[in-house]
Amino acid sequence: MILPYPPGILQGDEIWSHASQSTGWRSVVMTDRRTIHRGALALLVYRVSAEKSDLPLHNAFCASTYLHDDGTWRRLAHQQTAIQ
Repeated sequence: MILPYPPGILQGDEIWSHASQSTGWRSVVMTDRRTIHRGALALLVYRVSAEKSDLPLHNAFCASTYLHDDGTWRRLAHQQTAIQ
């Protein structure tokens, strides 16, 4: 996973420990959603606006890649690019 710093680049167990923490987001809105599906792979891209208390609105472009494996969709990669 590639997220804005911090936390930055996460791999393996780091992803799960980060995901289990409360991120403090009060609201998250996804727009401009698009999917590309080829065989067992799918790519989801979207724009996100997220809000935390006492911080400016966070805007980013996001992309997540999924693999359909043994009947389950598994996320292989995720990236966020902040929009200034």
